[in-house]
Amino acid sequence: MGRLEIHQLEVGLLQNFCEVIACPETGRAALVDPAFEVDRLLAVAAREGWTVDTILLTHTHDDHVAGLDEAYAATGAVVRCHPLEVEIARRFADRVEAVSDGEDVSVGAGRMRAIWAPGHTPGCVCWYGPESEALITGDVLFVGSCGGVGYPGSDPAAMVDTLQRKLGSLPEQTRVYPGHDYGKTPTSTLMWEFATNPALRADSVAAFCALKGVPVPG
Repeated sequence: MGRLEIHQLEVGLLQNFCEVIACPETGRAALVDPAFEVDRLLAVAAREGWTVDTILLTHTHDDHVAGLDEAYAATGAVVRCHPLEVEIARRFADRVEAVSDGEDVSVGAGRMRAIWAPGHTPGCVCWYGPESEALITGDVLFVGSCGGVGYPGSDPAAMVDTLQRKLGSLPEQTRVYPGHDYGKTPTSTLMWEFATNPALRADSVAAFCALKGVPVPG
């Protein structure tokens, strides 16, 4: 499997990060959460001579899919997301395919692995590149904090499990690419986040809920 290049762009007025992931060997590329300023994402691919044939979604909140229809119209790329997010994704694109937990999605000769990461939404996915040692976390994990758990469908206990068990099982040198520029740096590593991030240092669901200002699930 080939190592993928990841280009991170800050777009829109909500400090969103979107990514262009590319396989230099084949010239194939994927967009992640094309929310705003889709023309800038496509310009990166065009400049490098890459063909976008995949769109990866972390979840389908408006601020992560606002530009999905534009991106799909421009590329015809297959949209990949968790089954619980498919219905909303199909409002913006016809070619939507569900991914299962642990499934690898090819990007040219490389791959991104879907890690089901419920908590912020029931169908959140983090996209992990084993060879690239990269994790695109959407609104699951930010630099220095984590996504909200007070939305309809949010589950604080599931978020704690996602953060502690699922992300905790990945190599500590994995580079974190968050969905928003809310931290001191655009990216981080899992090692740094587990050492410093209050959301990852909370030692119980109750402590996590106190940190996030939400009731402890009954």
